[in-house]
Amino acid sequence: MLKPKTRWEIEIDESNEYKQLQKDLNISSITAELLWLRGYKEAEEANKFLHVEEGPVHDPFLMDGMQTAVTRIREAIENKEKILIFGDYDADGVSSTTIMITLLKELQADFGWYIPNRFTEGYGPNIPAFERAREEGASLVITVDTGIAAVPEVKAANDMGLDVIITDHHEPPPELPDAHCILNPKKPGCSYPFKELAGAGVALKVAHALLGYFPKHMLDIYTIGTVSDLVPLLDENRTMVAYGLTSLSVSKKPGIQALKNICGIEGNEVEEDHVGFAMGPRINAAGRMEAADPAVHLLISNDPVEAEEWAEIIDGLNKERQKVVNEMTKEAVEQVENEFPPEENSVLIVGKSGWSPGVIGIVASRLMDRFYRPVIVLGIDEATGEAKGSARSIKGFDIYKELSKSRDLLPHFGGHPMAAGLTMAADDIPELRNRLLKQASETLTENDFTPSLKVDMNVSLHQLTVSSLEEVRKLAPFGVGNPKPLFKVSDVSIASKRKIGSEKNHIKLEFASQDNRLDCVGFHLGELADGVTEYANASAVGELSINEWNGFRKPQLFLKDLAVQEWQLFDKRHDKNIEETLNYLSNHDTIVITFQEQTYTKLQSSFNNTSIFFHNDVTEEQNLQATNVVLADLPDSIQQLTDILSKVENIERIYAFFEEKEQVYFQTTPSREDFKWYYSFLKKRETFNFTKHGEELARRKGQAFFAISFMTDVFFELGFVKLENGIITVNKSPEKKDLTNSVTYQRHLNKKQTEQELLYSTYNELKEKIDSFVTANNKNDAKEKVVNGF
Repeated sequence: MLKPKTRWEIEIDESNEYKQLQKDLNISSITAELLWLRGYKEAEEANKFLHVEEGPVHDPFLMDGMQTAVTRIREAIENKEKILIFGDYDADGVSSTTIMITLLKELQADFGWYIPNRFTEGYGPNIPAFERAREEGASLVITVDTGIAAVPEVKAANDMGLDVIITDHHEPPPELPDAHCILNPKKPGCSYPFKELAGAGVALKVAHALLGYFPKHMLDIYTIGTVSDLVPLLDENRTMVAYGLTSLSVSKKPGIQALKNICGIEGNEVEEDHVGFAMGPRINAAGRMEAADPAVHLLISNDPVEAEEWAEIIDGLNKERQKVVNEMTKEAVEQVENEFPPEENSVLIVGKSGWSPGVIGIVASRLMDRFYRPVIVLGIDEATGEAKGSARSIKGFDIYKELSKSRDLLPHFGGHPMAAGLTMAADDIPELRNRLLKQASETLTENDFTPSLKVDMNVSLHQLTVSSLEEVRKLAPFGVGNPKPLFKVSDVSIASKRKIGSEKNHIKLEFASQDNRLDCVGFHLGELADGVTEYANASAVGELSINEWNGFRKPQLFLKDLAVQEWQLFDKRHDKNIEETLNYLSNHDTIVITFQEQTYTKLQSSFNNTSIFFHNDVTEEQNLQATNVVLADLPDSIQQLTDILSKVENIERIYAFFEEKEQVYFQTTPSREDFKWYYSFLKKRETFNFTKHGEELARRKGQAFFAISFMTDVFFELGFVKLENGIITVNKSPEKKDLTNSVTYQRHLNKKQTEQELLYSTYNELKEKIDSFVTANNKNDAKEKVVNGF
C-alpha cells in the first residue's frame, strides 16, 4: 500500500452526454469529455473554445476612465509635457513598463521610466520618487501594475502639480486614490466585461486605445507579464496569450531572442510553461535580488550584443536567487518545526532579521506547499523595527480578506485571496499571529489541511495516443482558470521503476495494462521509488504530454501523485544487504520477524531501536501492528509463516529476504528404493563404520553423502538401527514403522516445500501465497471508501 499525498477530487460523468459532442465535432472521447466537464456542453461554444484564435478581444474604451486617460496622454504629447512611467519590479510590472515604453516611443512622447527599488523604497509609488520626477520637469505620471492603494502618495503628487493616471489590476481597497483617472477592470462601477487582466493587460489596452489599432507587436511582452502573474487564462487573456506565444516563438527582437537563449528554449514553439518556469523567473530575479532595471533594458534592447549582456546579468541574478531561496527555506522550515509545529498552528508566521524581502514570496510558497497551511514569511529590519513579507494561502482561507480585518496592524498591504504582500511593525507579529489563528479556527476544518487535486477524468492506457494528446493541446494555453488537465490512470501495473537525475531525486516509472505501456516521470518525487515495488497495482494522477526523443513520439505522464491500494511485496530474496533496508525503515512503522535464533541474535545486537521478534516468542494472544514487516530469514514451514503473519495487523508492505544458508531444495531426497537398498546393505553388514566409510559408500553408490547421512538419521530415529561413536548396528527385530513417521523425514520434506514455495517461486506466486492471510488480517481496513478516486 502507498497512500496518496493528496485528496483526489474527480467528477465522474455517468451520463456519457459528452459523446454527443464527440460525434458533433468529430473529436476524441478525451477531448469531448474535457470540454463537457469544463462547461462547454454545446457544440458551438465547444468549437469556439477549441479555436482559440477566434476568441474575444474587448474594446479598450469599455474600461472606465480610458477615454479620460487617452485624452490626457495625447494632451501631454501634443504639449510636449514630460511623462514618467512608474512601474513595478515583478515580471508583470517589468512587462507593463516595457509595453508603455514601447507605446510612448511610437507616439514620440517625451518620457522617462522608473521602477522603485524593492529594498530601499518598497512596493508602489512613493513621494520622494514623485518629487524627483517633478524636479526633473514631469507633469504626468502613468503608473503600471501598481498604484491602486497609493492614496497619500497621489495626494502628495496632486499637491506638487503632478497628474497621475493609475493603471493597475490589483484588488481595490475601500478608499481609492484621488488620481486624474484610474484604469482597473476591478474598480467598483467599471463595466469592462473581463476583470482578470494582468498589469500588462491593462497597459496593452491603453496602447490599443492610443494607437487606434490592436498592437500585435506587443503581445510577446504582454504574454510574459500575464503568464508570470498567474491571472486566469480565460476570455481575452486566453486569446491574446495564444497569439503572444506564437509571437514569442517567432520574435526577432534581440531582447526576446537573448532571453530564450539564456533559458535554453530550443525550437520554434514557445509554450506557456517556458514563460512560467523559465522566462518569468529570470525577469523576476532582477527585481528580487537588486533592481528591476536590467530586465527592462533586456526587453527594450535593439542591440543583440547588448541584449545578450543583459540576459547574462539577469541569469546570474536568477542563480543567486535560487541559492538564497534554498538557504532561507531551510531556515524557515527549521523555525516552523522548532517553534510553530504545524499540528498546533493552523496559520504559520515566521520571520527573521536579514531575510531578503526579494525572495520571501517564493519561500512562503515553498512553506505552503510543504506544510499546507496559510503562511506569512517576514524579513525583519532590526534598525527600523519594520517587517516586510509575503503571504500565501490555501483553498478555503481568503488571505486578503482575513488580513483586511487587521488593517490597524498593517499600514501597507495588498493582494488577492491566495497571496498578499504586507508591511508591519515587528512588535505586532505575535498579535497578528493570534488573530489569524483565531480566524482560521473559525474558518478551516481538518479536511482543509489536506491538499486536494482536482482530477479531470479517468483514462485507460489504450486511449492515450499521440493524436489524442495533440487534440487535447487545442484546449491550451493552460494556466489559472484553464489548468492543464489532470488525468487519473487506474489499475495499472508498475512494470519498472528507477530513480533518475544527478541527485536521484526524480522517479521514472513504466505503467502496463494488458498490451499497453505508458512512461511516467515524477520530478522531485524520487522518494516514491522506495515506497513502491514493481508489479504493484497502482493508480496515478498527472499531466499528459508527448515525449519526443530521436524523432520518436509517444505519450508520457508527468506524475503528481501515486497510490497503491493493496499491500505490497518487496522481493528481497536476492538482496543480501538486509542492513540497508533496516536502516531505511528505522524511522518508519516497522517490525522484523525472524525464524532462526542466530538471525534474531545478530539483528538484535545491531539494531537496538528496531522491533525485532523471534517467532516463538510471540504468544498466541499477542497482536502486532506494523505498516512494514521484514521477513529476515526462512521459516521451517509455511505454517510458521502463516501463524506469525496472522498476528500482524495493518500491513502495507512486506520485505521478504528469507535468508537461508543451509538450503535443501537442490539436494536429492532419497527415494523408497534408496531406503530399501541402504537398509539391505546395513542388514547384510550388521555393523557399519559410518564415520570411516560413509563418504566412500556414497561415492561407490553414486549418491550424495547428504543422502546416506539423511537415511542414517531417519533409520536411527525410527529405531531401525543404533548409532554409537559413528558405528551403525542394525536392530534385529525393529518395530515396523513408515518413513513418514520420522520427524527428520517430515522436517526435510517441509523444508524442501517451504524453500520451493518461498525461495524459488516467482514473484506472483509468492505474492499470491502470502496474500490470503495478509488480506484476511487486513479485512478491517479494507472496507470500500469513496476517497481519493478509488
